Amino acid sequence: MNKFFEALANIFRVPDLRNRVLFTLGLLAVYRLGIAVPIPGVDALKFEEFMQRNQGSFFGFLDLFSGGMFRRLTVFALGIMPYITASIVLQLLTIVIPTLEKLQKEGELGRRKITQWTRYLTVGLAIMQSFFIAISLQQGGNIVISPGVGFVLMTILSLTTGTAFIMWLGEQITERGIGNGMSLIIFAGIVAGLPQAIFQIYQNTFVLNTWHPLQLIIILIVMVLVVAFIVLVERGERRIPVQYAKRVVGRRMMGGQQTHLPLKVNAGGVIPVIFASSLLAFPLTLLNWGPVANNKWLSGLLSSIRSGEPLYIALFVAGIIFFCFFYVSIIFNPNEAADNMRKFGGFVPGIRPGKNTADYMNKILTKITVVGGLYLALLSLIPELMIGGIHLQHLPPPGLGNWIDANFPRWLLDGLGVNFVFGGTSLLIVVGVAMDTVNQIEAQLIMRHYEGFTPRSGRIRGRRSSV
Repeated sequence: MNKFFEALANIFRVPDLRNRVLFTLGLLAVYRLGIAVPIPGVDALKFEEFMQRNQGSFFGFLDLFSGGMFRRLTVFALGIMPYITASIVLQLLTIVIPTLEKLQKEGELGRRKITQWTRYLTVGLAIMQSFFIAISLQQGGNIVISPGVGFVLMTILSLTTGTAFIMWLGEQITERGIGNGMSLIIFAGIVAGLPQAIFQIYQNTFVLNTWHPLQLIIILIVMVLVVAFIVLVERGERRIPVQYAKRVVGRRMMGGQQTHLPLKVNAGGVIPVIFASSLLAFPLTLLNWGPVANNKWLSGLLSSIRSGEPLYIALFVAGIIFFCFFYVSIIFNPNEAADNMRKFGGFVPGIRPGKNTADYMNKILTKITVVGGLYLALLSLIPELMIGGIHLQHLPPPGLGNWIDANFPRWLLDGLGVNFVFGGTSLLIVVGVAMDTVNQIEAQLIMRHYEGFTPRSGRIRGRRSSV
C-alpha cells in the first residue's frame, strides 16, 4: 500500500505527467457539467416515465453509454455513441474499400485523413439519431411541450453540437492528457452512477429492510469476484513462440532471437457486446411505431426479444460470439501474419512456415475466441440476473412455463431488483479503461526513472547504475 501512495506522489513530482493528469481531470469535469444543460421544450417528468417504459430498447442502450445523460435529455444525451459507431463503420469499410486500406497503411498522414472522415461521419450519424429521437419524442405522448418543426430543428442542433463537443473533448484528452479520451468519457459517465447505486443499496438494506444484510454481503463478494475475473481474462493471452533464424547481413550476423506472438483472449474488448446489444435493441424501438404496435403478431414477436426473455438471452449470446469472430477476423489475418513472419526469417518451432503456420494460428485463434465470447456473454448476463432475472417461465409450451414458475427460485426468474451499475458491459468498460490508464501512467513513471504501481515495475537503470 505504501508503494501505491508513493507512486501517486510521484505522478505530481513529474511536471509533464502532472499537467497531463490535471488536464484530463479538468476536461472530464467539463464533460460532467453538461448534465445540467437540458434540451429545451421537453417535459422532464413525462420523459422519465417514457424511459422507464423503454429500458430495454435502443433508448436504454443510449442511456448506458451517455452516463445517464440521455435519461435527463441533456445536450450530451447522445454521448459518444455516434463516434464509436462511425469508427467501427470506417474500420469495417477498410476491408471493402481499397482506398481506405491504402490510407491505413500510409502511417500518420493516412491516420489523420481517416480521423477527419470519422468526424464527418460522426456528425452525420448524430444528425440522423437526433432527428429520430425528436420524432419519437413527439409521438411519445405529451412529452414535448410545443411539438413541430421548430422543436425538431432545435433538438437536432442541440444534440449534434453536444456530440461534436464531446468528440473534441475526447480527442484533446488523447493528445494532451493521459489515457484514451473516448474511453475515459464513457468511464466517467458510468462511474458517475456509482453514488446513486450505493445509496439505493443502503436504502434497501438499512431503511426499507427489503434486503437481508447477508444479501448485501453476497452482492459485494460477487462484485469483487467479477472484477478479479475480468482482470484475469483481460490480461490473459496465448503466446505463440516464434524463432528467427540467423542470417548474415554484410559482415554482421543478424537474427537468432526467440520471441512470441501474443493473442489476447478478449481481442474485441467490449465491441462485440455493443454490436449485439444495439442489434437487438433497435427492433424494440419499432414497438412505438403505430403500424407495428397495432399488429398483434409483430408486436408479440418483438416483445419476445425484450430484455430478460429467453429468446433475447439466446440471441444475445449467439450475437456476442458471432461478433467476436467477426471482429477478430478484421483485426488479425493469420495468412498475412504467417507471410510476414516467413519474409523476416521467422517460424514457429515444429510448424512448417507458410500455410501450415497460418492454419496453426487460426486453430489457436478459434479456440481462444470461443472462450472470449463465452466470457463476454457471462458478464452480460450478470445484470439480467441482478435487475430483472431471466423469465424462463415464458418458455413454451404453457405446461413447461407453469412448472418452471412453480419450482424455480424467484431470484432467478424475477431478479433481485438491484441496479447493479458495475455489471456486464459497464463493469467491463470500467475495469478495462482503468487498467489501460494505469498502465499508461506507469509507463510514464518508469520512463522517468520512477517506480510504478505494480510490484514487478521498477526504475530503469542507466548505464552507470548497472556497473
